Amino acid sequence: MNLFRRAAVGAATLAIGGLLATAAPAIATPAAPSPTLAAPDIPLANVKAHLSQLQSIASANGGNRAHGRAGYKASLDYVKGKLDAAGFTTRIQQFTSSGATGYNLIADWPGGDANQVLMAGAHLDSVSAGAGINDNGSGSAGILETALAVSRAQLQPTKHLRFAWWGAEELGMVGSRYYVNNLPAADRSKVSGYLNFDMIGSPNPGYFVYDDDPTIEKTFKDYYAGLGVPTEIETEGDGRSDHAPFANVGIPVGGLFTGAERAKSSAQAQKWGGTAGQAFDRCYHSSCDTTSNINDTALDRNSDAIAHAIWTLGAGTTVPPGDVYENTTDVAIPDNGAAVTSTVDVAGRTGNAPATLKVDVDVRHTWRGDVVLDLLAPDGTAYRLKNSSSNDSADNIIATYTVNASSEPANGAWKLRAQDVASQDTGYINSWKLTF
Repeated sequence: MNLFRRAAVGAATLAIGGLLATAAPAIATPAAPSPTLAAPDIPLANVKAHLSQLQSIASANGGNRAHGRAGYKASLDYVKGKLDAAGFTTRIQQFTSSGATGYNLIADWPGGDANQVLMAGAHLDSVSAGAGINDNGSGSAGILETALAVSRAQLQPTKHLRFAWWGAEELGMVGSRYYVNNLPAADRSKVSGYLNFDMIGSPNPGYFVYDDDPTIEKTFKDYYAGLGVPTEIETEGDGRSDHAPFANVGIPVGGLFTGAERAKSSAQAQKWGGTAGQAFDRCYHSSCDTTSNINDTALDRNSDAIAHAIWTLGAGTTVPPGDVYENTTDVAIPDNGAAVTSTVDVAGRTGNAPATLKVDVDVRHTWRGDVVLDLLAPDGTAYRLKNSSSNDSADNIIATYTVNASSEPANGAWKLRAQDVASQDTGYINSWKLTF
């Protein structure tokens, strides 16, 4: 996980051998998928074996696995070798940042609906200060062993499965940004969800779930509820990891996190154990982030949760579109000024709005972290869609939000309210729509 607000990113180069991820054409008469099976238990010993390999790679290459260093490329080669042997189709995507060549590794499992792609990803690079075993060997190892479990089970999910290991995340999500920015719009629309795993074995762990997409969020929360483990909404990593580029173009995202440099509260220690007043990861971005910097219980639970999500969401079905109400008139958003609104009039419906009211927004802005967005119901009730964040280092807000508006009458004037709460950046509401 990186700490940068505005990351200096080098110019991207061409991908190796046309290695941008493109979905295969849809098959006219696909074979019927196998019945949905319960996800397997992911062996903790296997996940830890991957971490031991990453530690050995770092130790043999100057103590780290950072972008542009030999340890990163050796880490990528290790993961790729495991996936190739397991029957995945792998490809390496190349980019340039800070004067050095970086690499993403993309692995596709054969089969599944090419028009519904479920992705899981983790960044493979460390900072230069250490081996990066929790940050983010843990997430990388967790999704690697889940991918290998897919192979062992010869899983035939409804959706097409794609796994990714990102380069140069610690420099500002460079690798994942490059992937998303170079993914054709038609292929972006086929990605039904992206699951991110950045630090899942913190030594003083919390159990945090991203609150971006409600279906993905519920999948993880239900899993932990079944274990009797309480969860909290993840806030420490907002805009700081590889889910951000996907969310910025409207792809549903979710994920898990066990905490970084923030201190665990007394209430959190009471429900999760561990030490109050101490960071979730005292070795965050430090030389002590080694194989001894891992909580086995957290790593085991989160690895199993990854498999649960892949098996559950991979068997999902397509939801038919609803009725759409849209406003495409531009509305300027003043810099560090008053809130503005854009209105959509809904009429001719009966009853209340749905519990899964979809709000698609297209806001063009030079610094999206300055913008706060709310949906205003006809009676003036505000539903917060997006907070401002100094860490949200990207342009534009092209995203889909889901609001439980079941207590609101459907008919009336619905409004998107936008406010720029900091100086130096400007933008406008390009369009927005409601889907009932």
